[in-house]
Amino acid sequence: MDKQALSNIAQKMMAGDKGLLAMDESIATCNKRFAEAGIPQTEEYRRKYRELIVTTPKLGECISGAILFDETVKQATADGTPFIDLLVNAGIIPGIKLDEGAKDMPAFPGEKITEGLDGLRERLKNYAAAGLKFAKWRAVILITANTPTDGNIYANAHALARYAALCQEAGLVPIVEPEVLMDGDHTIERCFEVTQRVLHIVFEVLIQQRVYLEGMILKPNMVVPGLGSSAQADAEQVADATIKCLLRCVPAALPGVAFLSGGQLAQDASAHLNAMHVKYKNKLPWALTFSFARAVQQPAMEYWKGKDENVAIAQQLLYKRASINNAARRGEYEPALEK
Repeated sequence: MDKQALSNIAQKMMAGDKGLLAMDESIATCNKRFAEAGIPQTEEYRRKYRELIVTTPKLGECISGAILFDETVKQATADGTPFIDLLVNAGIIPGIKLDEGAKDMPAFPGEKITEGLDGLRERLKNYAAAGLKFAKWRAVILITANTPTDGNIYANAHALARYAALCQEAGLVPIVEPEVLMDGDHTIERCFEVTQRVLHIVFEVLIQQRVYLEGMILKPNMVVPGLGSSAQADAEQVADATIKCLLRCVPAALPGVAFLSGGQLAQDASAHLNAMHVKYKNKLPWALTFSFARAVQQPAMEYWKGKDENVAIAQQLLYKRASINNAARRGEYEPALEK
């Protein structure tokens, strides 16, 4: 393990006011979103959509790293230029989603365990040889009256830690993503309680498995009420609860935290990130940024609709959404930017 190289990559990923673009939707997820937008669900249209993203002018001004899916790693533009080469030339570090999805966990009704560790060492060697510099693995934690259980949290934490250690062995920076889902009617206080427990256990196991903290990035949920909760929270409440939770749980050695959007409306995710920087920017031991998927891409996908004549404006929408989140990272977001 080259600790200095890992640390350097992580620092570049968290630099300035940039964020990470999660363009790592699986084939099934991408097809689902295409169906909702009226776009044909074929490999060629997935390739066209990702070409739209990676050829967006000035994207490297907003985005420091892009998380890809295995299909995307092998794809190229219509003229044959590999997507990875385009990203690197734009100053964007390419990465890869490595997990194979959350499946029902045996003996734990209603809880999920993420799979994909089998053969991971060999896959990592191939991705490193292809020029990828970081990776991502997502665990899914659901809040109900009876969940999550410690058994489920620990099982997912062990998978995250084993994945992270294998990444660092191969020279890739691991993004560790323990997502407490927004699904449900729980309060922000309940989300805080569960997120705190999850993060405590995740870092306990990461340290046990000798993961180099200076060479990894955390991708957590923000602390928010459930989507079905009658007691929704404003941006300042979300910022306070989220930062309080992170300061209790996340070691200062970490280079950075890159939030997932988790189904929040794009403007809400931006406003929440902004509120954290306005109030806490100079009080945090790690960099704080975004690693959004839908909260950056959705307007562009909806406008594009699979039509070549819509590409240029769709790219403008993608760049605008990314630059709005740059402003949020600087603590300079205003609702007027949405117009």
